[in-house]
Amino acid sequence: MKQMLGWVGSRAAGALLAAGAATLCAGPSAQAAHSRAARPSRLHASDVAILRYHGSFGEQVYETGYAKGTLPGSMKVHMTFASTVSGSFILYTHGGTIIGHGRAKPHGGGVWESFAGTLYVTGGSGRYAHAHGSARLYGTFNRDTYALKIKTAGTLLL
Repeated sequence: MKQMLGWVGSRAAGALLAAGAATLCAGPSAQAAHSRAARPSRLHASDVAILRYHGSFGEQVYETGYAKGTLPGSMKVHMTFASTVSGSFILYTHGGTIIGHGRAKPHGGGVWESFAGTLYVTGGSGRYAHAHGSARLYGTFNRDTYALKIKTAGTLLL
């Protein structure tokens, strides 16, 4: 019986040592998993915004509308049309707001002006409080009606 208890005791001690070693080994892995979880997640987004004229002041045009795609929601844009097209935006999504700005080079003339450039996300609120990233920006602007259509495709870090 004493031998049996000695064997059980040594098995129990071995199990405890193995569990302790597993815990020690899991420590760095758990820390690494926590570090991975702390890294921002990537969201590959592609959206189209259809905007309508809301007002203007000088070269700056104010537009409102709706974005459809990966990040749907209502949108406000302030654009300046000069030798470069530049502007800022705020997108109101179900998970929070996304804010940023962009710059593009205009192409063409006449009634329709197209442009291509880069959009930068600089922050937001809610789920997007720490959002940042960039996207390609393409668009068209109607000089008669001020209708604005913008397409974006890029990566957002959350």
